[in-house]
Amino acid sequence: MTAGVGGGTTPELPVGGAMRVMGAETEYGIHAPSAPGANATMMSARVVQAYAHVTRQRAAGGAEARWDYTDEEPLHDARGWSQNRDSAHPSQLTDQPPVLDAEAVALAYGRPDLELDGQDESGSMLMNMVLGNGARLYVDHAHPEYSSPEVTNPRDALTWDAAGDLVALACVRRLAEDPELPPINLYKNNTDNKSVSYGSHENYLMPRSVPFSNIVAGLTPFFVTRQIMCGAGRVGRGQDNSTPGYQISQRADFFEAEVGLETTIRRPIINTRDEPHATAEKYRRLHVIIGDANLSETANYLKFGTTAMVLSLIEAGRAPVLEVHEPVATLQAVSHDTELSGTLRLIDGRRVSALDIQWMYHRAASELAWETGVADPLHGDGHTHAVLEQWAATLTALESSRDTASSSVEWLAKLSLLEGYRQRDGLAWDDARLGLVDLQWSDIRPEKGLYHRMLARDRMRRIVDPAAISRAVLEPPVDTRAFFRGRSISRFGKDVVGASWDSVIFDVPGHSRLQRVPTREPLRGTEALLGDLFARHTETEPFLAELLGK
Repeated sequence: MTAGVGGGTTPELPVGGAMRVMGAETEYGIHAPSAPGANATMMSARVVQAYAHVTRQRAAGGAEARWDYTDEEPLHDARGWSQNRDSAHPSQLTDQPPVLDAEAVALAYGRPDLELDGQDESGSMLMNMVLGNGARLYVDHAHPEYSSPEVTNPRDALTWDAAGDLVALACVRRLAEDPELPPINLYKNNTDNKSVSYGSHENYLMPRSVPFSNIVAGLTPFFVTRQIMCGAGRVGRGQDNSTPGYQISQRADFFEAEVGLETTIRRPIINTRDEPHATAEKYRRLHVIIGDANLSETANYLKFGTTAMVLSLIEAGRAPVLEVHEPVATLQAVSHDTELSGTLRLIDGRRVSALDIQWMYHRAASELAWETGVADPLHGDGHTHAVLEQWAATLTALESSRDTASSSVEWLAKLSLLEGYRQRDGLAWDDARLGLVDLQWSDIRPEKGLYHRMLARDRMRRIVDPAAISRAVLEPPVDTRAFFRGRSISRFGKDVVGASWDSVIFDVPGHSRLQRVPTREPLRGTEALLGDLFARHTETEPFLAELLGK
C-alpha cells in the first residue's frame, strides 16, 4: 500500500510557530552496583526483556513485535552524499539489528545455568520492542533507549518523552523482583563522568526544500546558547571529568565539530544524518544530538518548543543573522559560565551574551508567530503562545531572579542542591560525594532520585498532569501515524511481526505472504481517520481488508 494509510487528504499543521512533527530519543545510563563487571549491552537487553514481561505483548509466532530495518539509511548525508560503509564507525550502522545470545547474557551475570525466557527461535535475546503507545524500546550500543512516538507539538513531546521514564521505571521494578539477578539502576543523564557520553536526541520534520546551509546558519548560534535554558547540569569539566567545577550542560564538552554525520565520535553541533522516515521527496528529518536529557518538565518543554519555532524562522527566511566565532569552543565556554556573565564573540566583531542571543531569537520568533496568527492566545494554534510566554519568562528569570528560575531551569536547580551540600559539609568541587549527588539526581526511581524528591516537594514546576503522562505509557498520540502503529500493536499484536516509523508488518493467519502497510505520511493514520475502523474490528484479517480496500 502506498503512503496514505487512512485515506483522505493529508492534514497540514499551522506554520510559523511551535507545531511540527517531532519526537525524542533517550539513552538511559545503566548500572548494576552489585555486579560492576556486568556487560552494559547485556544488561540493556535484560531491561528490554523485562518490559516484555510487564506488557506480555506477544506478536506472530510468539515473539514480540520487532523493528523493521527495511528503510533505515543511516549513512545518507544531508549535504548530498552517502558515507561508505567500510569507513563508517560501527555505532553509525543503526540499520543492522543487534544480536545477543541468551547464553552470553547468562554468563555476564555469572550464571551459566540461568534460563532466560523470551528468546526467539534462534535463541537470541529480545533487543527491540515496538510499544502500544507507538514508541520503540531497544538496545542502542550499550544503553537501553526509548524513542518516543511522533507528536505534533512540544507539550505532547514532553508528555510522551516523560512516559519513557515510566517505561524505564517499570523495567527496573520488574528486574528487582528477581532475587537471582543483581539489581539494575537506570539514570536519565548523559555521561558516566569517565569520558563516556550517551545521547538524548530530538527529531523534527521540516520541508526538504529548505537549503541545509540555511539550517546550519540559523541553528548554530541558537544551539550554542540554548543550554542556558535546557542544560541538565554536570559536576566536573572536560570529557574525562579531570577539571573540578560545575557546568550548565552534560553534553557540551563532548562536542568536537560544527557539522557532521557522526553521533558518538567527533560529535557535531549540527548533525547531517539524512534519514527522513517519511516521504523523502517532501520531508527532511532534522536529527538533533546536542541536547541534554531533561527531567525538568519546563526545560524539556522549552527544548522542543523553542527549537520548533527557530525552524519556523529558518523556513521563513527570518532567522537572526548571527555567526559565532569558533562555535565548538564557544559552546563549551557558555556551558562553563554558570554566572552567565561572559560574552561571545561574533564574526562581525560584536560581543554579546548567551542571553542576548536567546532574546534575539525570541523576538524574531514572536514577530513571525504574530504575523502568521499562530501566537494569538484565542485563535492561534494552541501551543505557540504558551511557548513564547515560557521562553520569555525563563530568560527574564535567568537575568533577574535565579531563585525563581531554579524551579524550571534544571541546571540551576541541581546547582542549588549541590551548593547546599558544599556549604554544609565544606566540600570542594572535586569531592566524589558531589559526583554521587549528581548521579542520584537522575535516578529514575522516585524514592531515590533527587529530582523526583524536589518535584514531590513542589520545588520543581510541573507542566503536564502526571495522569496524562501515565496514560501516554499505554496510549499513542491521536494526531500522527503513531496512532495506527500503537493501536495495531495493542489490538492486533499477535499478528504483527514488525514495525518501524514508516511501516507496520502483519502476518495474517491463513495467508502465505506478509502484509506490509507503509505509513510514510506522518499526519495520516490518525485517530480521526482510523479510530472508527479500529473500533469496528477485533480481528486482523477484516481490519486489513477494509483498510486496504479489499
